[in-house]
Amino acid sequence: MSRVLIDTNAYSALLAGDSHVAGVLARSEVVLLSPVVIGELYEGFLNGLRNLENRTILQRFRERPRTVTVPITGTTAEWFAQIKHGLRRRGRPIPINDVWIAASCMEHGATLLTFDSHFEAVDGLRLHPRSSEI
Repeated sequence: MSRVLIDTNAYSALLAGDSHVAGVLARSEVVLLSPVVIGELYEGFLNGLRNLENRTILQRFRERPRTVTVPITGTTAEWFAQIKHGLRRRGRPIPINDVWIAASCMEHGATLLTFDSHFEAVDGLRLHPRSSEI
């Protein structure tokens, strides 16, 4: 099963009309959303002038039949600890929210759709190729 977890910047790119992101999501059997990504989006909406409109658009996206919001569980926390430990040991820290996003991705066996190259430092994390790489 093709599972993709969408990062905050990929969701924003989708809304801006990015055809690569739209194509990846159209070909995926399941699109996963992390509560961390949703929180980052909400915070971004609060900084803009279209908070309610953006929340409505996100809610419609979340209601799509193939879109699943995954919970943060004890297993997610175990993945978080392993990822953060590995990054610290190698001296390659990434933003803490992104450690949680990577942990959700690993827990659910998904490929991460993101434009942040620092995720490449996470051992074992599958990243969807960016449009410039295909």
